[in-house]
Amino acid sequence: MSIASDKLVKECEEKMLKTIEAVKERFTAIRAGRANVSMLDGIRVENYGSEVPLNQIGTVSAPEARLLVIDPWDKSLISKIEKAILAANIGMTPNNDGRVIRLVLPELTAERRKEYVKLAKNEAENGKVAVRNIRKDANNHLKKLEKDKENPISEDELKKEETHIQTLTDKYVKEIDELLAKKEKEITTI
Repeated sequence: MSIASDKLVKECEEKMLKTIEAVKERFTAIRAGRANVSMLDGIRVENYGSEVPLNQIGTVSAPEARLLVIDPWDKSLISKIEKAILAANIGMTPNNDGRVIRLVLPELTAERRKEYVKLAKNEAENGKVAVRNIRKDANNHLKKLEKDKENPISEDELKKEETHIQTLTDKYVKEIDELLAKKEKEITTI
């Protein structure tokens, strides 16, 4: 096994692992009935001319199963936080008392649950496409290594590495399917 092809396979697996982590992160933003502070991770608030993540301008907590509370450190940002939440279209309307913002999660209807399952399936499919694209890039790179004038790899080694990359692809696509099944169960459980 050449050092170049070995390194390529390791990089391929690292990228696939990062894709799995990204899918997990996107799944946490999909609501499942209980309040979770990570539901607000994608929200960015305009603060002194730049966009910053919500959790960097205040404390976000989930004191109850269906309640999120945002306690901004700078109370003058409350209106900007409310605008950012409304713009994010997360299905919650912010209520503020001048000190904190409360977000009450509405009960999930059967229709809303179906929408969330559809959203989760879409995120899972995006993750699988990303894994397959990593496989394609790695295989293309291996073919270039085979044709390399300086330090070529053998055809047998090419086939062996392509098989190894396909095994990794199958493993991570299966892991995404398992994450999706778990998320679907979480969403549909009342």
